[in-house]
Amino acid sequence: MSRFTRIEVALAMKETGIVPVFYHKDLELCKKVLKACYDGGVKVFEFTNRGDYAQEVFGELNKWAAKETPDMMLGVGSVVDAGTTSLYIQLGASFIVSPILNAEMAKVCNRRKIAWSPGCGSLTEIGYAEELGAEVVKIFPGTEVGGPSFVKAVKGPFPWTSIMPTGGVEPTEENLSAWFKAGVHCVGMGSQLVTKDILANNDWAALTDKVKSALAIVKKYK
Repeated sequence: MSRFTRIEVALAMKETGIVPVFYHKDLELCKKVLKACYDGGVKVFEFTNRGDYAQEVFGELNKWAAKETPDMMLGVGSVVDAGTTSLYIQLGASFIVSPILNAEMAKVCNRRKIAWSPGCGSLTEIGYAEELGAEVVKIFPGTEVGGPSFVKAVKGPFPWTSIMPTGGVEPTEENLSAWFKAGVHCVGMGSQLVTKDILANNDWAALTDKVKSALAIVKKYK
């Protein structure tokens, strides 16, 4: 069962502005990444369902996080069907993110009052996602869908829409300022934040500093 309501998740996404996106099969490595992001000020973290036995890693990571990073809202991304959605909800996921729009997933999440962010690439999909109960919609891949200019265009007829782009987001002032000036709710960020060099060198202090720097940029523009 989730330790946080979907309203709390949506508000935390808005407040912090950045949702790190990460997967690794090594549980201990995941713990270090999660803790470094938490120490940097992140409160919402997306573990991606991208490898064999990913659910087992997540289950252990979530139990650990409840004790070691108690304010962290840990959810799961790259989920594409209702069955997998149910599995992760049973493991305590605080939210579910998908690269696609699947109405059956919405039903599962809504029954348990779990935050659900489907991947959308058009106004029609965004409108349908909101009709299905999505508070925050994901645009993916963010840059290919249209980048900040797409977000700005959507906010014209849909000023109420809360958008989270993932893909093409970088922890730089130039990039983050463009997204937040366009009106995003928050951004998802993967390998641009948790880089190969950081992982190779086990440089968790560098990751914490990078997160702090990115959050400071977001605060400046949101």
